[in-house]
Amino acid sequence: MTYQAPPPPPQPPVGYGPAQPVYYAPRPTNTLAIVAFVLAFFVSIAAIICGYIALGQIKRTGEGGHGLALAAVIIGWVSIGLSIIVVIVYALFFAAVVTSGSYYGN
Repeated sequence: MTYQAPPPPPQPPVGYGPAQPVYYAPRPTNTLAIVAFVLAFFVSIAAIICGYIALGQIKRTGEGGHGLALAAVIIGWVSIGLSIIVVIVYALFFAAVVTSGSYYGN
């Protein structure tokens, strides 16, 4: 028994080179989505407004950044909701203190 080398790989047809990898250019990220996400940690109302505008632009143009804009809107609404809850709790606490009559004067 003699050793036989494996057959060579098939060659592409004449006139064609080897297969080239396909590279797709990444979609640009919507700038307003980035701004909205940053604003979500500082000014909730502005983040919500910018986030909704960015979502509309992304839907229309097909840009990237949908997750950033959506996160900005969600964080903005949650922040406003928590702020409202905190204000209500503080108001109830101070109302209870004032109506209890057990402060230093009595």
